[in-house]
Amino acid sequence: MGLVAAIRREYIYVSSILRTLWLLRLVKPQSTRTIADIVAAQARKTPDAPAIIHSDGAWSYAVLDARANAYAHWAMRQGVRHGDAVALLMENRPDFIAAWLGMFKAGASVALINTNLTGQALAHSIAIARPKHAIVGDEMRAVFESAVPYLESVPRLWLQGATEQEQGDLDSALAAMPSSDPGPQLRGGLILKDRAFFIYTSGTTGLPKAANFSHMRMLFMMTGFVGALRPTAHDRIYDPLPLYHSTGGVCAVGLAFLSGGALIIKRKFSVHEFWDDVHRNKATMFQYVGELCRYLLNAPPSSLDRGHAIRAITGNGLAAAIWPEFQARFGIARIVEFYGATESNVSMLNYDGTVGAVGRVPKYSEKLLPARVIRFDVETEMPVRDADGLCIECGLSKVGEAIGGMSRRAGREFEGYTNRADSEKKMLRDVFKKGDVWFRTGDLMRRDEYGYFYFVDRIGDTFRWKGENVATSEVSAVLGRQRGIREASVYGVVVPGADGRAGMASLVVDAGFAIATLADALKSRLPSYARPIFLRLSPRIEVTGTFKQRKLDLVREGFDPSGIADPVFWLNPDTGVYERLTPERHADIVKGRVKL
Repeated sequence: MGLVAAIRREYIYVSSILRTLWLLRLVKPQSTRTIADIVAAQARKTPDAPAIIHSDGAWSYAVLDARANAYAHWAMRQGVRHGDAVALLMENRPDFIAAWLGMFKAGASVALINTNLTGQALAHSIAIARPKHAIVGDEMRAVFESAVPYLESVPRLWLQGATEQEQGDLDSALAAMPSSDPGPQLRGGLILKDRAFFIYTSGTTGLPKAANFSHMRMLFMMTGFVGALRPTAHDRIYDPLPLYHSTGGVCAVGLAFLSGGALIIKRKFSVHEFWDDVHRNKATMFQYVGELCRYLLNAPPSSLDRGHAIRAITGNGLAAAIWPEFQARFGIARIVEFYGATESNVSMLNYDGTVGAVGRVPKYSEKLLPARVIRFDVETEMPVRDADGLCIECGLSKVGEAIGGMSRRAGREFEGYTNRADSEKKMLRDVFKKGDVWFRTGDLMRRDEYGYFYFVDRIGDTFRWKGENVATSEVSAVLGRQRGIREASVYGVVVPGADGRAGMASLVVDAGFAIATLADALKSRLPSYARPIFLRLSPRIEVTGTFKQRKLDLVREGFDPSGIADPVFWLNPDTGVYERLTPERHADIVKGRVKL
């Protein structure tokens, strides 16, 4: 790296960190100024400025704050007090944000319920928060009712957006409420270290877990992105992600509200409407997750790909394999990739746009941002320890588990889950010295000489085959760039008698896919041990609301063609091509008559 590039790298990093620290100077655990106060102040400063733009028009900051005030007065009438929780089950729309702003004004916390859940999983998520009231979008009424049989205590249902007045009609109740500021006394002494949200894990491997999310954490997260992207009151942030999750519901929201800009929300992400929305609403930034970017890149070229006003985007999961092509095709000047999770105390940003990096922590900032990569055993799924029982930090570019130091310092606290046992599983003790405690991210990463971190895979997704570690994310990225493959989900399956797990991929393909030539195409792009042994051609790949692939059922179903409705293929070592897997050939593999 040349001198000029090095100076630029350090200038961008240091100036961004200092800017963020300055913005956070008044954010203290005992402070009382929440995001609700920030929005109220903006409503006084620029009452007519757009706060939320949506399919039916726009809400100004004055309208948003007035609606939040009505929610706060309504909560008071229902007996909601400081420390109580209210469940919120609603698709993206302005009332989603107004509702939680209002609950904050009343001192309450809000359980942001995943709209993709039903039945027992939904009931589990509601029960964790123990709410007495549930604010439910009318479109989610039947979904909410599917959880009722599994609930010991059913919260009172309040429907928002109902077409007819009925019992529990929230809009009618709100219309009778004053829109004046209820004042700080209603909050009952709420401070920033108090819980703001219950935010739930995606539930890709079981029932969702509820992460505690304080007002302090919310402002830290929001401010981090403001410090990185420097939004102004003229910016419009397009947010097609679900508001019940921290990426779409906190990061994007903060970019708009902390700067006095506008938040453009979409009921649900649509690849076909994305760029039309961006152009029509004059968006200047947007929030992404990696799969969203891949969907956009796989869409046919359009005249709307360029000519927009987007100056910067931010998100996580943009794979290095598609990053340059994505940036070039859509003419995006700046990409700020970040790493973090709702419950994690590890957070970092890639301020300068180094391709593929999820963030950067140079040596001189390790005390401020204590993130490390430690040696990890993929087979036992546990960190490797030395003779003294301590963990071993990885060398440069070596893959291990990323961890973050825990302390009581603001921003470094681990707020944990509502379930103590779940929290304990994420805590790693006696790491570099006896008695220290670090947070386990559950992610495999590597770090280079400049302090850039690169995501490799989720623990549990990476598997061993032929004595080598196979990162499913890297194999998926290669498959996803092959002609005719629209989506790829890679995982390991157990083969009786074989050491490790064999690679398998579930593929969604189109008319351009040619399975006869796939094996040859992969030879130059993947080492032999990483090439999938088995393929299944599926009509779709199940994902969560934040586009995370659900692999548990795929792993469980394995590669037995008699139990899978989709066509299954195997890589025949004799012919070197993928062939249809028959029950007879499956039996040969299971009995060890075929060497993979």
